[in-house]
Amino acid sequence: MKNRLLWPLLALAALLLLNLAVTPSFFALRMQDGHLYGGLVDVLKNGAPTLLIALGMTLVIATRGIDLSVGAVAAIAGAVTCVHIGASGDAGTAFAGMALALVLCAVLGLWNGLLVAGLGIQPIIATLVLMTAGRGVAMLVTEGQIVTVNNTAYRQVGAGFVVLPISILISLLVLGLVAFATRRTALGVLIEAVGVNPEASRLAGVRSRTIIWTVYVFAAVCAGIAGLMISSNVSAADANNAGLWIEMDAILAVVIGGTSLAGGRYSLTGTLLGALIIQTLTTTVYTIGVAPEVTLVFKAVVVIAVCLVQAPKARAALSFRKVAVSS
Repeated sequence: MKNRLLWPLLALAALLLLNLAVTPSFFALRMQDGHLYGGLVDVLKNGAPTLLIALGMTLVIATRGIDLSVGAVAAIAGAVTCVHIGASGDAGTAFAGMALALVLCAVLGLWNGLLVAGLGIQPIIATLVLMTAGRGVAMLVTEGQIVTVNNTAYRQVGAGFVVLPISILISLLVLGLVAFATRRTALGVLIEAVGVNPEASRLAGVRSRTIIWTVYVFAAVCAGIAGLMISSNVSAADANNAGLWIEMDAILAVVIGGTSLAGGRYSLTGTLLGALIIQTLTTTVYTIGVAPEVTLVFKAVVVIAVCLVQAPKARAALSFRKVAVSS
């Protein structure tokens, strides 16, 4: 696994150095009013929603699944919370709205789990249903409008600080909890067992359906928290654009981090690196002035390059060519 993390580390270092070359003050940090600011802090803050969703996606992919609905779930979470808050500036209203949104996200995760584990529908099809319908649900909740709120307590989730941005602290806390639950308990082994061979794990006494249900609920809750961050950061719910294509960034982060789409073994550290690469790449695109219409193409080229150098066959082909040239 350490060898698999080498190339993502090198890719992240290269992107950071490129930003430093374009913006000499990129690594500079400053403290103002008890808040830490800087280019690196911005990368971590803007990448926090992607990291959260990628954590849930990692466990889903480890069970041989996929969840394409997380972007829509994020939009629903923001929509439900902002509509509930409305014009209220009360902190209690904000917390109630967020709790309601997360409970709804958990229910949506249960729905995905039912389709995949209960009815045996292919994960890509099962979650495509919610990906398509979910954003429509968010539009219905907001009545097709961008709902703005003015609530200080809610704004803290995406734009607040406790030295570091609160969104960074939340994502790191979730990462720590997931790492503890999967690496210090039997849960991680059970997830890997289900991903390697669901039928064999069932025959061995593992409740594979329960495990699959659990990871889809967790992925949906992570998406809900990410949706709260996105919505809170701008104090508004945009059902049409919030979390748009973030599921693709999350899947790319997981794959770049070395987790196999075939299921089984996974790497939370790799997912963290992958999320940082995706966000740093996005920052780089804007820093070097790449035209918006070719941004996705630029990101795709870089991601493909990173995945290729990670692939065993590609590395073997390069090694053979080097040997042939030297001889």
